[in-house]
Amino acid sequence: MSIKTRLLLSYMAMTFIPIVLFALISTTLVSAFYKDMAGTRDGRGMPAFWETANQRRDLIAGVKFMTKNDPDRFNDNEFLKSTDEQLNRVHSGLVVMKDNRTGFTSPFVNSLDLNTTEIKEMQRGQTHGRWGKSRFSVEKYDITLSDDTTGTVYIFSDLYPFFKEARKFFPLLVLSLLLVIGLTNGILTYLVSRSFIKPLYTLKHAAEQIKKGILAHEVKLDRRDEFGELGASFDEMRARLNESIHLQLQYEENRKELISNISHDLKTPITGIKACVQGIQDGIADTVSKRDKYINMIAKKADDMDQLIEELMLYSKLDLKRLPFDLKPLDIRGYLQNYIEELRLDLRMENIKITFSSVSDRPVLVMGDHEKMSRVMMNIIDNSLKYMNNEQKEIKVELFDDEAKATVHILDNGPGIDSEELLHIFKRFYRAEPSRNTESGGTGLGLAIVKQMVEGQGGTVWAESQLGEGTSIYFTLPKINHKGEDE
Repeated sequence: MSIKTRLLLSYMAMTFIPIVLFALISTTLVSAFYKDMAGTRDGRGMPAFWETANQRRDLIAGVKFMTKNDPDRFNDNEFLKSTDEQLNRVHSGLVVMKDNRTGFTSPFVNSLDLNTTEIKEMQRGQTHGRWGKSRFSVEKYDITLSDDTTGTVYIFSDLYPFFKEARKFFPLLVLSLLLVIGLTNGILTYLVSRSFIKPLYTLKHAAEQIKKGILAHEVKLDRRDEFGELGASFDEMRARLNESIHLQLQYEENRKELISNISHDLKTPITGIKACVQGIQDGIADTVSKRDKYINMIAKKADDMDQLIEELMLYSKLDLKRLPFDLKPLDIRGYLQNYIEELRLDLRMENIKITFSSVSDRPVLVMGDHEKMSRVMMNIIDNSLKYMNNEQKEIKVELFDDEAKATVHILDNGPGIDSEELLHIFKRFYRAEPSRNTESGGTGLGLAIVKQMVEGQGGTVWAESQLGEGTSIYFTLPKINHKGEDE
């Protein structure tokens, strides 16, 4: 649930919950303070208060009717007592005045404790209600008797049963309203704010951990709102920062290892060159043949250094993504056929059997760089030639393809590579020989360059080998569909 929805629901709850609770409390208070009026009297379940009010209204209407149609009945004491008794049941009473004299007064009216001033005001026709020990209303009806005597009929209605608890009821009603609003808003505010504050404290704690350099602490909010998205982004930032720091440390280790390897590989030929120069200077090379031998050794060491520097520059450009790839549609099957044919003419392949096979005789189109492909094949085959020690040396090149990619398999019958070493052969400067002898092991960058170039063309490379059974190098390239697009 989003924060917007949660706030909207809390605002609605702050409105409707107090209304419902206040209605329930009001009903309870009415039942408690006016239980007599809130009860029921008839089988229909009509509240006694409304029944009393209806009966009073009907009786007053009957008295009014008699004042207009049969006023002489108000001279009949039996009629007056009977009517008054009926009015008394509904908290009302009858007063009849003739010629400004009281002809009949209900005992109920006497209980209202009216003072002289109020009686005089009633005699002058100034009827009204008041607050006091009782609360009453007065209705006045003028009559004219058959003997031409005039009079007035007063009906006093006592509202005391309803208002006697008003001074307690209304303050409690207002207090309950304030209490309901306060408690509802307070509880809802606490719950909503708690749902906001708790994830904020979690994020604060995570930020403090990051500030201290502790990046292993995961941020888990387990929410599906904006805080959950923020927590996920925060944790992703933490993970990436942790990965970046570890990567930076790895780069630093690689840099140190690179410097160490370069220093070692450069120091070896330089030491040889210095030894040859020293021999010439000291007169050890005292014949033409010895001088030629020393000079040839110097030239060989210089060539080794030049090759190392060249491959190091090439690898650096690949590693920094500064070597452009000219990717074009390439028939990998035709390319490999031509490459193997040219390779057979190489003097190094004089005593080596090299074959090519393909599962299909049709062209296999891939996206590749012709020049980079030549370097890939040369480095893989050169690596095989350096380590093959069988009398009958053999290299096989095979091509497989499916709907998405073409796979090139280069297999030699050399001594093979141990499984532990096989995991590292594509790392820069890695050599299976611990001595790092350039005479047999090369620069240690050949297969690292192969990996960079194959991946730069959108492919993958891997190796499989077993001791005594030779080594297989595989690499793939993405094929092109009939529309000329990568599959």
